[in-house]
Amino acid sequence: MKRTWVRYKNSAFRRFIKKHEKAALILFFVGGFIFDSLTLDRIDRLYDLIVLCFHMSLLTLTIYMYNLADDGKWKNTIIEPLEDFFPVAIQFFFGGLSSAYVIYFSRSVSLSKTAAFFVILVFLLLANEFLKKKISNKYLQFSVYFFVSFTFFTFIIPVFVKSMSMRVFLISGLISLGITLTLITVIYNVSASTRAEIKKRKLLGIIFTIYFVINGFYFLKLIPPVPLALENGLVAHNVTYTNNSYKVTYEKDKWFKFWQPYSPTYLHTPGKPIYVFSSIFAPTDLKKSVFHRWKWYNENTESWEVSDNIGYDITGGRDDGFRGYTYKNNVRKGKWRVEVLTEEELLLGVVNFEVVINKPPKTYRAVIREF
Repeated sequence: MKRTWVRYKNSAFRRFIKKHEKAALILFFVGGFIFDSLTLDRIDRLYDLIVLCFHMSLLTLTIYMYNLADDGKWKNTIIEPLEDFFPVAIQFFFGGLSSAYVIYFSRSVSLSKTAAFFVILVFLLLANEFLKKKISNKYLQFSVYFFVSFTFFTFIIPVFVKSMSMRVFLISGLISLGITLTLITVIYNVSASTRAEIKKRKLLGIIFTIYFVINGFYFLKLIPPVPLALENGLVAHNVTYTNNSYKVTYEKDKWFKFWQPYSPTYLHTPGKPIYVFSSIFAPTDLKKSVFHRWKWYNENTESWEVSDNIGYDITGGRDDGFRGYTYKNNVRKGKWRVEVLTEEELLLGVVNFEVVINKPPKTYRAVIREF
């Protein structure tokens, strides 16, 4: 073993890793992101659960070993040759766990929450790029660990308990907080270099600040209701249900607007209802009540007015999402917004459209899609 370590220590590969450590950290962060993007599919699938648990467990173990390496804890052990890889491994697991958010919510019709998380990912990349000690900065390291840990448990726990609520969210946060504080305490007690580098009170202050900020976002309804996700949301001319299949008739937008699943301009024939169809992903056996909140924009007051709240229950497990629809008669012309919400009024997505009275009747490019 000693001979192998000496051979590695003097190898060109080790010199290459040390020389390009800055680029390697970013590369492995992005690598973890891409790996999960290509392999993860749905949060309740066994493979996904194994991968996420694997990432979280190895991240915790690697952070522990990395912080003890400066104390010579692994000198002359089989772990010593791996010390150079600890920083890139941490970045890989950070990237892998962070990507779970984007993957499971990129299906959503409302892109604001996904975009917001991309901002967080960019911040993590920039923080690692510009902070002097990069990932070796323990304040950054434990802060990011707590964030991805919080994310991990808010996904995983609802899947196992087959329920999601404010209580489940709070329990998830407390479990994450407890594990993070335990890890910090253990490392702080056994690592002299860690005690010399950080002030425990300052680090705990940062962790608790992140904890209260995330909870504040939740109560302000700025966090999507994990692990639910809106997969499809359409404004339609007709919806029929036969043989466990929904046939939705709607207008497609111009061909070059490939990102827009439906035409935002709705040609409405007076006397006919307007439908809004949605399909929502939910983990297997997870039951939840959702509703459509119909809003009309009043140009005189320059504000959105709630027209109706129409709800229904969902049960998870279907790959293409739980399907449902609502409809309204006697709809006024103008801008409309239908919010898809949980019973706690957490936003899953928004279907925006503008009603234009189709009089005299004009033909429109309608398609029928089966869900």
